Amino acid sequence: MELTVNGQPRSLPDHTTIAELLIRLNLQGSPCAVEVNKSLIPERQHEQTKLSANDAVEVVTLVGGG
Repeated sequence: MELTVNGQPRSLPDHTTIAELLIRLNLQGSPCAVEVNKSLIPERQHEQTKLSANDAVEVVTLVGGG
């Protein structure tokens, strides 16, 4: 399926969950916020929330600096 992740087109297998997407992005276990079609998805729902074709996903992570 085709969708958009952080403004970039991306192809993923059908029925990919948010948790699986985070693994593909090497972000599993990292603190991050995920929004799908402008709705924030709580971390406790990442395992069961399946993405669909044409979804717009935004993933925001914490970046340290100083």
